[in-house]
Amino acid sequence: MRKTTGKVLQALFNSLGDMRGKAFLDLFSGSGQVADEAWRRGARPVIAVEADRRLCSVLRAIAEGKEEFKIFCLDVRRALPNLIKKEYSFTVVFADPPYGQGWVAELLSLFLKYGDLLGRDSLLVIERSKREEMPSPLEGWEMSRERNYGDTVLSFLKKKEDL
Repeated sequence: MRKTTGKVLQALFNSLGDMRGKAFLDLFSGSGQVADEAWRRGARPVIAVEADRRLCSVLRAIAEGKEEFKIFCLDVRRALPNLIKKEYSFTVVFADPPYGQGWVAELLSLFLKYGDLLGRDSLLVIERSKREEMPSPLEGWEMSRERNYGDTVLSFLKKKEDL
């Protein structure tokens, strides 16, 4: 597990602005620090998705007693259709997948398939290594902005239909 650095975490939430009342989805949640920060800043609901069972117990401890903070211990590919069935829609989706494993392109494809998870004017934010290229062309997506922090890049994307 590679934690999002404090600098990147602060930059992410500074870029997102006021989180109060925004629905937040944290994919590849790991330690849960991003989901917890979203909840602390007023995002509701906050959903954290993590496939590693050991990390899920850490996430459950973080979520304990917090209203509208839910944990899904599933692979992302199984969690997204599950969230669709439960009729979730998110204002912000943050994904911090393992670097260099092809997840960037797969996530873009999955969110086109499960597009109802993103409401109008929603953002998909992907944390990636600067060595991992974004697919080109970005089929169905528009790059809103990108920010570089050392080896880390935050890519902020919107579905083209929302533009």
